[in-house]
Amino acid sequence: LLVVLKTQEVAGLDMLSDGELARFDVNHPDTNGMIEFFIRPLSGIATEFTPEERAAFCAQPGMQFRNRPAGVVRTQLGAGTLDLPSHWSLLPSLTNQPIKFTVTSPYMLAKTLLDSHYGDLRALCMDLAKILATQVAEINAPVLQVDEANLTGHPEDRDWAHEPINTVLDAAPHETAVHLCFGNYGGSTIQQGSWKDLLPFLNALHADHLLLEFARRGYEELEVLCDLRPEIALGVGVIDIKDNEVETPRTVAGRIEQASKILGPERIQWVHPDCGFWMLPRSVADRKMANLVKGRDLFLGQ
Repeated sequence: LLVVLKTQEVAGLDMLSDGELARFDVNHPDTNGMIEFFIRPLSGIATEFTPEERAAFCAQPGMQFRNRPAGVVRTQLGAGTLDLPSHWSLLPSLTNQPIKFTVTSPYMLAKTLLDSHYGDLRALCMDLAKILATQVAEINAPVLQVDEANLTGHPEDRDWAHEPINTVLDAAPHETAVHLCFGNYGGSTIQQGSWKDLLPFLNALHADHLLLEFARRGYEELEVLCDLRPEIALGVGVIDIKDNEVETPRTVAGRIEQASKILGPERIQWVHPDCGFWMLPRSVADRKMANLVKGRDLFLGQ
């Protein structure tokens, strides 16, 4: 963990992440534990289930990329042994740089479950959100980031999906962010969608800033974000994490310039990778981080 933080410091990143190293689950490495880490400790969820339950989950639309649920909801959910504050408590002592703490969205968590109790996705999401919010309130991170990579392919839920996410965001003591991408399952995109379909959802978020995937998809949709509420700061993805080719600083600067021409340079507050680096070799990830900073500096004329 200390090595990962120090690597980011040396690269010159402004906001560090723990890389979710403590969440890794060898039984489901495809998502680096960003699901199971949150689900397994909860009460009301069984992580052992019948073949029939597994088949029922696999038949759910939009979940074909998983061959089993993260769990089966048997009764009303409780926090169980989930202890996010303890996972945060070590981090501030390891660096003097600002660190963000990431939490998987209650919507995304709910979609990985087979629900045998609530019978209503919205209700399940809200109970997950309340559990997360209680714990987030005790985390004194400079930035609390909610990660959502499923709604992007399911805009049919956009009219209400902000509610559970806002429940988590509103509990954070300091700045809040929401990261959205179109899936990074084992280093692959898992669904199709558009930012235009999600604009009402984005405008309803109580986030201070957004971190959005663009490097992999291209920047043709950026114009849609001209209609985003001006109070929400924008972060634009300029590093493709699904490709081993390392972007040059000039490529990164060019992507920032392209985004700035469409949205205005004052609108873009952050540049970042499209998603997490965990599926890339360290030799690739480290150079991508370094060139992210060099490209930003080149764009700024530094």
